[in-house]
Amino acid sequence: MANAPKPTTVKKESSTASNLFATLVIPICILIGVTLFIFVLGKPSNFIIDPAVASANSKLSLAFFDEDTHSILPNVGNYGGMAYKGGFIVPILMGMLLMVFVFSIERLIVIGKATGKGSLDAFVKKIQSLLSSGNISAAAAECDKQEGSVANVIKSGLKKYGEMETEQNMDTDQKCLAIQKDIEEATSLEMPMLEQNLTIIATLVSVGTLMGLLGTVTGMIKAFGGLANSGAPDQAALATGISEALINTATGIGTSTIAIIMYNILTSKIDKLTYAIDEAGFSIIQTYASTHK
Repeated sequence: MANAPKPTTVKKESSTASNLFATLVIPICILIGVTLFIFVLGKPSNFIIDPAVASANSKLSLAFFDEDTHSILPNVGNYGGMAYKGGFIVPILMGMLLMVFVFSIERLIVIGKATGKGSLDAFVKKIQSLLSSGNISAAAAECDKQEGSVANVIKSGLKKYGEMETEQNMDTDQKCLAIQKDIEEATSLEMPMLEQNLTIIATLVSVGTLMGLLGTVTGMIKAFGGLANSGAPDQAALATGISEALINTATGIGTSTIAIIMYNILTSKIDKLTYAIDEAGFSIIQTYASTHK
């Protein structure tokens, strides 16, 4: 285990890079959400605007208009305008939705590299076949071809296997335990990196729904407050206010739904990698035990 400090250093550097990535992505996604909200959802063509207001602000986004004025209403069937009228929570939700996509793609790339170049199932079966025939060197060569975290862990176990062949001061059970311990140590170095940023996606599952509900509640307060101040019941105005408030709920639920789907996909892929390592590691230990009875 003389080479243990090297992979540890590499993993620390990878962890730092991943943390830096997350630190940059979160504010950038929020900034993009705000930009889209102002200049795409809030563009004047999405709204029915009083000509006097439009002539003075024809080239500006509606973000510069007074949202409370009755002269600015979404065009019929224009969902961009309706989303804009949902309020300040909408750009935050848009940023969170972008985060889900960015972190999901980043994790898929990392997990893909950890899987290696070829089919993981075929690789594990080939390793098991080579171990059954006692061809340890060929199994190590297959790990070099496959690459990735799974191959690195298995190669570490095979290297320990070779070291135990020349070890004279340990019995078979102790040697098998040493091989198992080496595989577990290699796994502890490789696998945790795959779970980084998954906590962010898991957090967005809950926060997306809660932010949507917060936007809806604030929108309903605004709608009923405006109705109370008008002095006379206005069903059309109330319905419009409620529909605008519910935009937040729809966006929040959509964000949470996508986050749940991606989180489950990513965790299932990680579980598959873990199972492949366990399966190959068990084969290595069983091969050594059966050939050194």
